[in-house]
Amino acid sequence: MSTRDALLQRARGLSIGAPPRPARLSHASWAFDAVLALALAVWTVIGDLNRAYVQVQAGPGIAVPPPARLPSPPPVPHPVPVVEHLLPPAEPWELLVAVLTALPLLVRRRYPLAAYWAVMGATLLLHRGAVAADATTVTFASGLIAAYSAALYSSHRKAVAGSLLGGAVLYAVFPLVPEVDKGLVPVLVLLPVGLAAHGVHTWRQRTRTLQEEQQAALRRAVEQERARIARELHDVVTHNVSMMTIQAGAARKVLDTSPDQAREAMLAVEAAGRSAMSELRHVMGLLTMTSDGPDPAAEADLAPQPGLDRLPELADRAREGGVPVELTVRGTPAGLPGGVDLAAYRVVQEALTNMVKHAAGATAVSVLVEYAPGELRVEVTDSGGRARPPDPGGGHGLVGLRERLALYGGSLHTGPRPGGGFRVRAVIPVEGP
Repeated sequence: MSTRDALLQRARGLSIGAPPRPARLSHASWAFDAVLALALAVWTVIGDLNRAYVQVQAGPGIAVPPPARLPSPPPVPHPVPVVEHLLPPAEPWELLVAVLTALPLLVRRRYPLAAYWAVMGATLLLHRGAVAADATTVTFASGLIAAYSAALYSSHRKAVAGSLLGGAVLYAVFPLVPEVDKGLVPVLVLLPVGLAAHGVHTWRQRTRTLQEEQQAALRRAVEQERARIARELHDVVTHNVSMMTIQAGAARKVLDTSPDQAREAMLAVEAAGRSAMSELRHVMGLLTMTSDGPDPAAEADLAPQPGLDRLPELADRAREGGVPVELTVRGTPAGLPGGVDLAAYRVVQEALTNMVKHAAGATAVSVLVEYAPGELRVEVTDSGGRARPPDPGGGHGLVGLRERLALYGGSLHTGPRPGGGFRVRAVIPVEGP
């Protein structure tokens, strides 16, 4: 996977094929759904309370007109017998269920499938009793809105298809569809058209919002990656360059009086430069690594990332810089994750770099690595005295160390010691064997 692909996947925050996260609803959307659910619930209750209905009986029909070209009076229809019926009074549970046929629409965007089946279940339960025709019409509208919401807002496409098919079967088997008269034809025609238009508009709006969110997340991921690379380069370069600067200064001072010491100092400068270039090639190889083609890091014959096993080598370079370093390891060394091992090494490296840069001539440095139960402790202290204060605006290395340790649940504490000197102490939790 290339660096750009990794950044894109981090920006999306989702694995490929995973359903999208539900978007936060606006107050206007919540208010609209609340008004819609309340209006349909009240309308259903009012419709169910209207228990009277009329039934037209079969009649003789309309009189046949006389033959053409003969004047005749307008035809007079025969009276059509009409019978009025009255349903039993509505029970309290029926009115409660009538409310529940529309109330789930309040969460139709957040939980579309649950709202759809809640509406369908309440509608079936309501029609187990005697339901007025007006109430059936409203429950049918609520069911259409719930089905539309499930199809538009749910990310579980197979479940939605099965649910809509099951709902169609229920409407075909049970008396859930109202009688269609001329007044309902425009509604049945215009309602699907309006819902489809609203669905297309909502889909475009959601797509545009998702693209903007992904672009913003990608920019944040790029910034975080740049900061991580900057910290890594700082850790790699600062220590070796500091050693090179000190050794070069020492060689310049003794070049005329002690050529052998100057030669040793220049050899130390050469070794530090080689080490810096090796680690820089390693970092750059990781940055240019892609999933296709040869591995540039492998072609460069680079060493692995340093760990605590290379602390003696790090201490020797500090001693060559003129600072006596005492390295102590307590406890039984255990296998550490690569990231934790590298973070602990960087703590010692950054602390030694700062102490070598700012230490006075008589300062001695102690490095303690302790493998304690459930945690790793790293402590670097000096005996006191500094040639000069740190540069203003410095401390970026320590900030980077805190962020690096925070990734593994660790902590970093820095500050002067009570008896003089300076201390850098890191504690990193590790899992037991």
